[in-house]
Amino acid sequence: MKDSIFDEFQNSVPQLLIRHKSILDVITKSQESNARVNRAIAKAVTNCGCLSIDAKKQVTPSDASLKELTDYMDSHIRGGLCESCRDVIETELGASMFYMAAICSLLDMDFYNVMQKEYNKIKTLGIYNML
Repeated sequence: MKDSIFDEFQNSVPQLLIRHKSILDVITKSQESNARVNRAIAKAVTNCGCLSIDAKKQVTPSDASLKELTDYMDSHIRGGLCESCRDVIETELGASMFYMAAICSLLDMDFYNVMQKEYNKIKTLGIYNML
C-alpha cells in the first residue's frame, strides 16, 4: 500500500519552487545539496571530532565468496554522531530529498514509485545489485 507521506511531501514541493522552478535550477541545487551533505559529514570529522575516519585498503581473502565479502568490508567510520552533527546531517539529507522530489515532480514522476522500484530491485538482486 502506498504511503501517503510520499505523496504529501512530493505534492508540497512544487508549491515551494518559486525562484528555482527551472529543471536546470533544480538539478544544480540538488547537486549543491548533496555536496552540503558531504560537507556536513566531513565537518563531523574535522570540526567536531565525533566521527573519525580510519581509511585503508579493504583486504579480502582471494577465496572469499561474494556473500562473505560483507564480513570483510569496513565503513572506515569510528565513533558516532553527536546530537548536533546528527541534526545538521539530517537537515541536509532532508534538503537533498526535497530536490529529489522536485526533480520527480518536474519530470512528472512519482517519488514513491521511484523509491519502490529501487527497493524492489535491491530486494530482488540482493548483493548483486551494486556489481
